[in-house]
Amino acid sequence: MEAQRVKKHTCGTICLKYLLFLFNILFWLAGGAVLAVGVWTMVEKSDYISLLNSGFYATSAYILIAAGVVVIVTGIIGCCATLNEMKSLLIVYLILLFCIFLLEIIAGVLAYINYQELDEELKQNLKVTMQQKYQQPGEESITQAVDKLHQEFKCCGSHNFSDWSDSVWIQAAENERLVPDSCCKTPSELCGRRDHPSNIYKMEGGCIMKLEEFILSHLYILGAVGIGIAFLQLLGMMFTCCLYQNLKEELY
Repeated sequence: MEAQRVKKHTCGTICLKYLLFLFNILFWLAGGAVLAVGVWTMVEKSDYISLLNSGFYATSAYILIAAGVVVIVTGIIGCCATLNEMKSLLIVYLILLFCIFLLEIIAGVLAYINYQELDEELKQNLKVTMQQKYQQPGEESITQAVDKLHQEFKCCGSHNFSDWSDSVWIQAAENERLVPDSCCKTPSELCGRRDHPSNIYKMEGGCIMKLEEFILSHLYILGAVGIGIAFLQLLGMMFTCCLYQNLKEELY
């Protein structure tokens, strides 16, 4: 009977080890995905940071990068603890999983709150930024970001193309354009002199709406990824507790 009991515990421990190891592989891959999204955000979308007065966009990218690194390191610790059956390391791993789980909840709440503030900031400041800073000395980053925004989202102006009529740059005496050349569907030198719908993004809507949709879609994606990782973490914590208990019982 005693031999049968030990065999049962050993079999259970082996199953838990492989389940937890599989979980750690998935957790590690999820961390890599989060890290990749953070790096992509900084590399591909960093131009838009200059259009926002707050550091929300840049901070979000740095948080994603840090979170990805922490998740990857935690996954490595979990693999080491599982394969070597180190109870002390399993406890460390369990604490790390719980801390990351709590941070995800806090980050989700803060992201929702900050998005509301960011939405208001876009509406209040993007139009003024475009009109006052586009093509002005020392504002090269703003100019580049606005041009990229026009072309990438196929829009013109903050709310619509008519916003440019009050632009400092457009009102300059030597300027022949009605809108920036980047508003044109096929950009070329001085193409902004014609504001006909066949030439510029006139009927497609303003850039605020497009940028809001872009940010919101990414928040949805990050939210879905966060929920998936949180579910994995709950499974991981359960497997870790079971494995720790089995290892503890096999000592007696």
